[in-house]
Amino acid sequence: MTVTARRELVSPATRNAFRSLATDLTIRIVEGLWEDHGFAPVPPDELKYDDPGQRRTTFMRYAEGVDWGDPEHVRRALLVFEDFIREYRDPEQQGTPKWLEDIGVRLERDGFLLDKSGRISWQHPPIPLMDRDLSALSDGSGIAVELERIRRDLTTDPHGAIGAAKQLIEATAKTALRELSIEVDKHAALPALVSTVQKALKLDAGSAPDGPDGSKAVKKILSGSVNIAVGVAELRNQGFGSGHGQASAPSGLGVRHARLTVNAAVTWCELILDTLADPAAPWRKGKV
Repeated sequence: MTVTARRELVSPATRNAFRSLATDLTIRIVEGLWEDHGFAPVPPDELKYDDPGQRRTTFMRYAEGVDWGDPEHVRRALLVFEDFIREYRDPEQQGTPKWLEDIGVRLERDGFLLDKSGRISWQHPPIPLMDRDLSALSDGSGIAVELERIRRDLTTDPHGAIGAAKQLIEATAKTALRELSIEVDKHAALPALVSTVQKALKLDAGSAPDGPDGSKAVKKILSGSVNIAVGVAELRNQGFGSGHGQASAPSGLGVRHARLTVNAAVTWCELILDTLADPAAPWRKGKV
């Protein structure tokens, strides 16, 4: 089985830079800064970090309890880091100290911005599907690759992000069909893949069973989901997404178009992955 781990949103190098700040703070302050934002320490016997320094060890007891691939955990951890900066910084010092410049560089490499007041913000906010655990799939690497492309390109290369959004749908469809042991025609166009996987999962309006999945409202939504996926593919094929060479670059394409396309693709992909994973989903009826 291929396990696809979630990408860590804050690198070990950045975490180490903040850990070094703990050396000059009391253990009580270090504990308080973490606990103020809802973090608890891991038990001493579960700590992987080995260091004679008690303050650094205390920092790591909390840091090892953070899921650095979970955007919500990271959001709270960044608040902890802001508090570390405020606690460590000398209010009388003029200019930006070297240690803070170093932290700013490391944060920027991870995709964050540190302003003069010590506030940390995302350069590229995480995509909802990014925090999904794909390890239950036999191989989720194809989906993970396209998510990483989208994360990289969303605010800097709309053309590339739209191309990756189409490829994300394609990767999700092929992954789901493989999980269902349905042979995939490697030459199949995306609309055919979308139709095949939605029928297999009983997500097409024609085969939806009784109950909420077969209600008029849900059928309308399911019909719309097909249009979403096909619309993303058509936008890319019309030259607004990467993947085809163009004689002229598309004009007027902006980040808002990329966000619209990516959000549409993510909606469809989450529908497929949620239904695939749901033990009570209608497609499982009759399965051994």
